[in-house]
This record gives sequence, structure tokens and C-alpha cells, in this order.
Amino acid sequence: MSDPAGGMLRPRVILPFLITGSIWGSTWLVITGQIDGVPAAWSVFYRFALATPALFLVAALMKRRLKLTRPEHLLALVVGLFQFSGNFLFVYHAELYVTSGIVAMMFGLLMVPNALFARAFLGERVQGGFVLGSAVAIIGVSFLLVHEWRANPDAGVLGGNVLLGIGLALLGILAASVANVVQANPTGRAVPMVSLLAWAMLYGTLFDLGFAWVTAGPPPVPAAPGYWAGIVYLALIGSVVTFPLHYNLVREIGAGRTAYNSILTISVAMLLSTLFEDYRWTWLTASGMGLAVIGMVLALRARRRKPAIVKAEGAAVP
Repeated sequence: MSDPAGGMLRPRVILPFLITGSIWGSTWLVITGQIDGVPAAWSVFYRFALATPALFLVAALMKRRLKLTRPEHLLALVVGLFQFSGNFLFVYHAELYVTSGIVAMMFGLLMVPNALFARAFLGERVQGGFVLGSAVAIIGVSFLLVHEWRANPDAGVLGGNVLLGIGLALLGILAASVANVVQANPTGRAVPMVSLLAWAMLYGTLFDLGFAWVTAGPPPVPAAPGYWAGIVYLALIGSVVTFPLHYNLVREIGAGRTAYNSILTISVAMLLSTLFEDYRWTWLTASGMGLAVIGMVLALRARRRKPAIVKAEGAAVP
């Protein structure tokens, strides 16, 4: 740890860093194929119905305890409802109306409510540098949202109603932030992270099943092989394979530096939107992207002094 630059360039660090950032960046685009003609709620359920047993298997292979106490189960239930139900349901529905890369950029600001909630409920200080960086990042993302609203009225899978998509994405960010802060309490810190997430995912999946059935009717069975390939990719690659890689990164270089992975994630998401969603760049979007990245780096540098949230600060993970 005495040579930060050298430590980051070690193969056991740089490869997982690049792999997780690239995978998480790609998942935002893959989601668009899951909501085209299929109710978003059912796609969320299918994803986690496959990911849940896989994550329990990962926990077993990592030899983490899976037996939780009653308070720990209650915590897993709360995390599951906010993270694997509320967060993902809002994200999937937001991408019906907003370009996937823009939703990813918005989630790059997850560090902001994380810090505010941690200050309110965990009593943690907010550094002045974090406030400055967050303000710059918010201005940058605002530029992107203004362009999305003005120039892309037909963005997203359904097209139109961009403001609704932005509102849904904001609700998803709040839900994810609540889950992050809740799991950072003393009960959450006493549970192996993979075990907590496995149980949380199970509870969230059960809620997703009920929500999908009530709001969208019986489960559809799409015939397109590409749809199911996307489910497998999101469930196993996007939700399970990346977890141990991210976990090892936190162990190797710390949560603070691992959080910079969010910059790679949003960059990949925007690149894919440019290539596959016909996203058009202008001076407004280019300056917005630049300000957002600069602001996020400044905020993350400030937060590195005392990383509080167990999950990576601001990680854009759908």
C-alpha cells in the first residue's frame, strides 16, 4: 500500500478493476433488451430468480456463514426490498423512457444521498471537498439531463416522457442509497456481505414475484433466445460473477480506491449508448460528461478519508 500507483497496476488488481467496471457498464444497455415487449417487473424477477441461488452458492464456496439471526434476517428483508426490488424496478422502468447511459450517469451520483443519509442516520462527517465535488458532478449530470429532455424526446424503449424516466431513476437512486446506509449499521457489519446480499436478494425476489403478478399479470415466456441470454448475463455475470471480484478489490486496495470503478462504469455505459442507442454528443453533453467525471473524482477523493458505506461509493451498478 506504500506505492498506490504500483499497487493499482498489479494484474490481480487492474484486471478485476477493468472487468467489473466493463461488465457493470454494459448491464445498463443489456437491460433495454429486457424491457422491449416484456413487462419490466417480470424481467427483474427472472433476473434475480436465477441470480439468487447462484449467490448462495458463491457464499457457500467462500465459506461464509448463511445462518442469520432474527435481526439479521430483518435487515436482509429491508435491504432486499429497497435494493433488489425498489431500486431495480425503478431502474428498469426508467430505461423505458431515458437512454440507458444517462440513467447510469445519474446513478454515478449515488454517493451524494449515501453521504447525506450516512450523516443523518450514522452521524458521519461530510467533507468540504465532497460537497464541492458533488456540486460539480450534479451540474454536469444536469447538463446531460437537459439535453436528454430537449433533443431526445423519443429516447428510451417506449420513447417520450423523459421527465417520468428521470423521476423513476431518482427514486431508484434513493432506494439504493437507503439499502446502502441501512446495511452499514452495526448489525449489517456483523454479517458477511455475501451472506447478507444472498438473503436480501431472496427476499427481494419474492417481492418482485408478487409485484410482477399483481401489476403485469401471469408470467410471460418470451420466445427470443436473445432475451434469455440477456437474463443469464445480467443474473450470473452482472449480479454474481462481479461480486467476488469487487470483494477482492476492496480487500486489496480498499473501498476508497475501489469506488473509482464507478468512473469506468459510467464511461462504458455512455460509450455503449453512443454505439447502440444512437446517442448524439453536443457541446452541452460533452461538457456535462466532463464536469460529472471531474466532480465525481473530487468527491471520491474526499470520501476516501473515511469510506463508510459498505458498497462502493457511487457505484453505477444496475
